Amino acid sequence: MRQILLPGCGLRLSRFAFGCARLFNAGGARRRQSLLRAAADCGFSHFDVAPSYGFGMAERDLAPLLRARPDLTVASKVGLYAPGGEDGCGAAIFLRKAAGKLAPALSKTQADFSLARAKLSLEGSLRRLGRERLDLFLLHAPRIDLLAADEWLRWMEDLAAQGRIGAFGLAATRAGDVLDFLDRAPGLAAVIQCPDSLDLRQADPLIARGCPPQLTYGYVAAARRAGAPESEIAIVLRGALRRNPGGAVVASTRRPERLRAFTQAADDEEKGLDNVALAPIARRCAV
Repeated sequence: MRQILLPGCGLRLSRFAFGCARLFNAGGARRRQSLLRAAADCGFSHFDVAPSYGFGMAERDLAPLLRARPDLTVASKVGLYAPGGEDGCGAAIFLRKAAGKLAPALSKTQADFSLARAKLSLEGSLRRLGRERLDLFLLHAPRIDLLAADEWLRWMEDLAAQGRIGAFGLAATRAGDVLDFLDRAPGLAAVIQCPDSLDLRQADPLIARGCPPQLTYGYVAAARRAGAPESEIAIVLRGALRRNPGGAVVASTRRPERLRAFTQAADDEEKGLDNVALAPIARRCAV
């Protein structure tokens, strides 16, 4: 899969990055780790995790692959945490997820943007991943009014100077939150990851501001919500790359047989064969 230098930080990664938010739902540990290996074999060179993904299990699942493939890059996050901690066993996680269907508070992530918690979280992520350094360290769903921006920026800059992280930025769930940071704490928005789609085009306000997000996600999920059949997903993937021409698209699947579609979309783009009409999807989304 073609790789790019991520604008603003020089991190080299694949056009599609593998998102691990729903990795725990792919099955048992062997199946999850097999899926991660298959993704790397298909050319995914960057993996996106967080302490809250799978109650910390996503980071642990990724560790064997990172040990075997030191060339792979990884992003983790800080600010959202799993209730009950991130080091529980698989059975405990299953029970908490099941209980959360009856009492959502048992499985709902908890926001904490105190630096004391963040420092513990970073150490936990590094330990679970089996690495001494994060290539990318992102504030997870941050809001400018929930944190001391100047203190956070100093800490992030210190971590980068110490070599504990490569680059830092925001993993936002809304473009509006990113705009707040650009207005009041632009230093924390050196790297921007945010949702986008072919119909809602959530990244447009950032593009208009001259700060297009380097990493985007959500295209396939949005297309499926709009009724796109499986036969059109390849078109969606090509459209996602065209929406984010200079960065990387975070995407995922729980089925290894679908990984080739991502590789094919990136290869078609590299060969100049990605000029596929998006009209059918655009019409459906407009309904």
